Amino acid sequence: MEMSSIEKNWQIMPKITNEFIEKYPDLNKHVLQVLFNRGLTESCDIDLFLNSDYEKDTHDPFLFNDMEEIVELIIKHVKEQNKIVIYGDYDADGVTSSAVLHDTLTTLKARADVYIPDRVSEGYGLNKGAIDELIKDDIKLIVTVDGGIRSKEEVEYAKEKGVEVVITDHHVPPSEIPPAPLNKGGDISGLPDCLIINALVENEKYPFKYLSGVGIAFKLAKAIISKAKLSDKQKQRLEDRILDLVAIGTVADCVSLLGENRVLVKKGLEILNNTNRIGLQELIKVGQINNGKKLEAWNIGFQIAPRLNAAGRMEHANTALELLITKDKKEAETIARRLNSRNQERQQTTEKIVNQIELSLAPDPSPTPSSRERGAKLPPTTFNKGAKIIIAVTPKDEVWNEGVVGLVAGRISDKYYLPTLVITRGEEGYKGSGRSIEEFNIMEALEECSSLLEKYGGHPMACGFSLKEENLEEFKNKMIKIANNKFKDVNLRPKIEIEEEINLDEVSEELIGDIEQFAPFGQDNDRPKFVSRETEIVDIITMGISGQHIKLRIKSEKLGVISAIGFGQAEKWKELRIGDKIDIVYYLEMNEFNGRSDAQMNIVDIKSRNA
Repeated sequence: MEMSSIEKNWQIMPKITNEFIEKYPDLNKHVLQVLFNRGLTESCDIDLFLNSDYEKDTHDPFLFNDMEEIVELIIKHVKEQNKIVIYGDYDADGVTSSAVLHDTLTTLKARADVYIPDRVSEGYGLNKGAIDELIKDDIKLIVTVDGGIRSKEEVEYAKEKGVEVVITDHHVPPSEIPPAPLNKGGDISGLPDCLIINALVENEKYPFKYLSGVGIAFKLAKAIISKAKLSDKQKQRLEDRILDLVAIGTVADCVSLLGENRVLVKKGLEILNNTNRIGLQELIKVGQINNGKKLEAWNIGFQIAPRLNAAGRMEHANTALELLITKDKKEAETIARRLNSRNQERQQTTEKIVNQIELSLAPDPSPTPSSRERGAKLPPTTFNKGAKIIIAVTPKDEVWNEGVVGLVAGRISDKYYLPTLVITRGEEGYKGSGRSIEEFNIMEALEECSSLLEKYGGHPMACGFSLKEENLEEFKNKMIKIANNKFKDVNLRPKIEIEEEINLDEVSEELIGDIEQFAPFGQDNDRPKFVSRETEIVDIITMGISGQHIKLRIKSEKLGVISAIGFGQAEKWKELRIGDKIDIVYYLEMNEFNGRSDAQMNIVDIKSRNA
């Protein structure tokens, strides 16, 4: 029975030893297994993970090499009442970073404003046109957030015009001697010649290397607050007030939720659940995000962040920024409704492009009546036949919204488990976004193609780039060659990392409560997944308006039956029958309905034992 287009590789983590269990008699053996799987085996590390304390388990911001000098520079400009611009980015991390510094500086009476570039007309990072406009407004200091580490030429340009620049960023710094220039006619090797806060810079002393853009901005804000002439109570209030934004930006940017990020997000979620930020209150209400329940990290990742990101994807990120900094309730209501509407548009646009690309991946790449109804047009140029990378380029008769091409690349990459580039026409040449898989560092691949690119940046798993039309074919062919060489004779299969195999009789409310100690869940700290073997289906129910959800009732000797829910998975498991024996991967949760609370399995994957 074929249950999935690509069979997944189940990887069960090595079982803990009896010695390890005996070493920590106060902890449940399943909790110990999950801790062990995350490399947490020493009592100090286990205590930090399970009982982290915001005050003692976050690092001093002045550990950054340039922090003291940067704070002195900013305070000088505040005292002189010079105009300061926070130069942000158009995604949720960039917008929350901008709001964190704006809140802090304006509270301390600085003449501070925010500039966020337009995604389409300006693109990511500092640009000379924006600098020229800021100079007209008599700006004396630019502080970047969530960007700028590759803007050596633009920083030099600003300095020549008499503007001081501070870079705060968390992206990978450029090589000292790159393979080829990214911008013709300029020396962009090495770092920008200015004060910098970036934990990834060589010889940087700050011990935690995985802060998000908003995490870096928060460290700067905290350092500035520490120097303010305020009481300790006022300083703490000002610091706490921006931690809701830190939680949102950190989760939204999919950085590791271990170490200091875990501590920041845990504290930030506490603030977010009691936030006085009127814009967030209205967005939560309009989007029906928590329905009265406590907000968790997944609410940020799947509900709050997409609505903030929708502004930069569908119009301009200033809308999201205004929501986060407004003090006016009516304005907050209006903006929240607007962002909710833009998010719906974003979903529809993304779906149309995904459908269009999938047509070209099908054996017969011609639009069917049903696909036309879903908005599919002529298939794009897609390299996939035998290649280990998917490269989709917009057809000549249309332009894809470049605000969603990254989301499209993510959807395609997840489904086909291949690195994916989605490329659309820009005002000058082409722009693209990429999403990758664990086995392929997409930034390293772009480095090899840098002579063909105008700009590029990102992470090992995600990237953005631009190039001229005459370089497009050579770029595609070179990326295909790189991917094919990397995966020569490799059968790529998505893997599911499973904490351990357990018997269904071990499922209980107590176990679920123990697992919740590992929240907040996210990158590098997924919600724990378990597998149970040879379980018997005793009932199958489809749910939802169009029957898109499936609910299995599975036999347990101790519990009688336990429910397993698969949201949006009814089609995927349509061949299952009552009486079938299955192996099932799932994570555990409490299902609260009509005043009742029951343990429930949330389906991740299934393999039939009947074949």
